[in-house]
Amino acid sequence: MLTLLAVRNVVLIKALDLDFQSGLTVLTGETGAGKSILLDALGLALGSRANFGLIGAESSTAEVTAVFNPDTQHPIWNVLEENGIEADDAIIMRRRLRDGKSSALINDTPVSLGVMRRVGDMLIEIQGQFEGRGLLDQATHRQLLDQFANHDDKLTSCANCWDDWKAASTRYEIAAAKRQENQDYQAWLKEAVVELDQLAPVANEETQLMQEREMLANITRIAEALKTAETLIDGEQGAINQIAQASRSITRIADVAGSLITDLDQALQRTEAELSEVEHTLAATQANLEGDPNRIVVVDDRLHALRQQARKHGVDADQLAATRDHLHQQLAELEDSSGDLTKLAATMAEAEANYHDARNALSQSRLAAAHRLDTLIMAELPPLKLEEAWFKTSITALAEQQFGHHGSDAIRFEASTNPGMAIAPIDQIASGGELARFLLALKVVLADINAPVTLIFDEVDAGVGGAVADAVGSRLARLGEQMQSIVITHSPQVAARGHQHYQISKSVAEHGTISTTAILDQNERINEVSRMLAGETVTEEARAAAIRLLEG
Repeated sequence: MLTLLAVRNVVLIKALDLDFQSGLTVLTGETGAGKSILLDALGLALGSRANFGLIGAESSTAEVTAVFNPDTQHPIWNVLEENGIEADDAIIMRRRLRDGKSSALINDTPVSLGVMRRVGDMLIEIQGQFEGRGLLDQATHRQLLDQFANHDDKLTSCANCWDDWKAASTRYEIAAAKRQENQDYQAWLKEAVVELDQLAPVANEETQLMQEREMLANITRIAEALKTAETLIDGEQGAINQIAQASRSITRIADVAGSLITDLDQALQRTEAELSEVEHTLAATQANLEGDPNRIVVVDDRLHALRQQARKHGVDADQLAATRDHLHQQLAELEDSSGDLTKLAATMAEAEANYHDARNALSQSRLAAAHRLDTLIMAELPPLKLEEAWFKTSITALAEQQFGHHGSDAIRFEASTNPGMAIAPIDQIASGGELARFLLALKVVLADINAPVTLIFDEVDAGVGGAVADAVGSRLARLGEQMQSIVITHSPQVAARGHQHYQISKSVAEHGTISTTAILDQNERINEVSRMLAGETVTEEARAAAIRLLEG
């Protein structure tokens, strides 16, 4: 709540300190006494544009300080922290105007006017000025209706479904873009896989072919060496015949040598058998050399084909088989991705349907809440001399590109104050007391919904009296029981409802006219309310009426 307003050298106000209490505070005084100056001064502390014409005539500097003491749970503390502003229990907003320059401070920390306005908007709301704020700000209407509807579950569901839909859409779009990028690569993969499948490379094939080609290039030398070996082993004087002769020689002495030559005889027999095996192997090897005389051409062609593909894929020829398997795997993954894309599209469609269900449910709840809100506000209007007025909560569909966490509704408070007057946005209806009373009705109904710390009403009782003024006062008193409320009033019925009463006066001093303010005790309140009832000449009847008003 607002606890102190200190004003220095603002127009007629030289020095003024107003201490405010909770409940309803009324400010009264004759026309021109300086009540509007207080609002102008407070506006400076709340971040309004600098008006150097507000600096008092006898001074070069004007300063306004507003001190607030919000609840510890108020979100304002987070805003201060976000902006690097230290705070304990109080928020001190100070504005200085001097030499054509303006400074803004919160808790002695310099801030921009934007930050000051943001903080001010969270702490105080002035009805009758700053029509772009508070209930007149269409940007707040959706939030107010949602809070009145008390459907947090539907808001949460709608927001979650929106997040799910957007996340699913993003995954699908990324996958679709990747698929588009991969289409050319996929076509190349298919061609490459066909070529490699036709080539059918095997592991280490180049190494094996190179060995074979080396052999084929030296086949004559190999044949000659094999022939020589065959002659030496199986010729007339070859090793086989020589070993056979040696074996026969040993056999002839077996009867006399006995066991002495047994091992030697067996060794010669084994050698003869092994040489026979060697002779057969030589014959088979020579037979293999007598194969296709064009084999070397076949080998060269194969090596050329392998190396050509190896260059194309940037690998060694011996790695072509592994490369083919890898490309097969890549192609399979890309082909499978089309199925993944289908699944992602289905997930996205399901998420979209869930969002539309959630936003429709939210819209239906808003429609029902709007009807209840309209009924309650319409019931408040007749006692406030607005019996011909209409109020309507307009709910229209947003364009799809404007859908979001909040659903798909554009919400606007609309009103008509006179018969035959078209219903229009509430910020476009007549200004002055009529509008102020309309906003009072809204505030009474929405008192528990996102209430600001402090409400200030100006001209809320303009042009009314009697029962209507009493109805205005009654509603202001009700508001004061729920939140700090301050009203600038010309109505004795309203003034009598205050829990705290300030009188603003104008007087002539040595250097000109000045404005002063005094808090009134009970007897002084009787005198002030009597003056408001009777004018300059206060009668006993007026005084008695004032006492009755103050006694409620």
